[in-house]
Amino acid sequence: MENRSRQSEILAHARLSGRVGVEDLAELFAVTPQTIRRDLNELCARGLLSRVHGGAVPAHSVANFDYRERRALASEEKRRIGAATAALIPEHCSLFINIGTTTEQVARALSGHRDLVIITNNINVVNILSGTPGKEIIIAGGVLRPSDGGVVGEAAVDFIKQFKVDYAVIGASALDPDGSILDYDYREVKVARAILANARRSILVADHMKFARTAPVRIGHVSTLDRIVTDAPPPSEFAALCHEHGVVVDIAGAASEAFT
Repeated sequence: MENRSRQSEILAHARLSGRVGVEDLAELFAVTPQTIRRDLNELCARGLLSRVHGGAVPAHSVANFDYRERRALASEEKRRIGAATAALIPEHCSLFINIGTTTEQVARALSGHRDLVIITNNINVVNILSGTPGKEIIIAGGVLRPSDGGVVGEAAVDFIKQFKVDYAVIGASALDPDGSILDYDYREVKVARAILANARRSILVADHMKFARTAPVRIGHVSTLDRIVTDAPPPSEFAALCHEHGVVVDIAGAASEAFT
């Protein structure tokens, strides 16, 4: 495993458990404790972890991972989610795609679709789909966030409100057991809310780690969705809410399945 990939996984473990230990990580990744200490020192130098005796803890809980690191986390799971989501979207339709590393995988999987109108506030989605046949791509105006290529702000919200599309595909940073859909940037959340309000059907794409994370800003509640595409069964409390509100949950895997 390359250093960057291993360090991304270490960050994920730290965020999920609240603390990581040198010896446990060395055993998990089959490397020496010295290698893990170097990884932890580099992550601390980048402001992502703080050292404690025998290990490290997350440096903060109100900011997201670096965008490149988020791409590396659960990358294969996100690819499967993207493919499963694209299979739900027919040709000859219109859709929103918002900011996120998982929504980018949906865009990649849509490259072969024809006759799509795609409205997005994600520069990376534009770059992925630009030049692929059979698509009209419309990008929202607003403030460009250089950290991840997202277009946010009131101008983006007003732009989104001009449309009424067939599908909304959104990502989120965290999913709470009470059904809350969460993110970090209130400007991005306002755009996501506008996207959901102006689509006939809504699909949330989220890998399994989002069920164990937290974020401070609420996009909405799971009851407002039509579908969730993820890579593992959600926790029982969250799954019960989906069932109660008729939200279909698709598990993207070797043998994909759906349940309500």
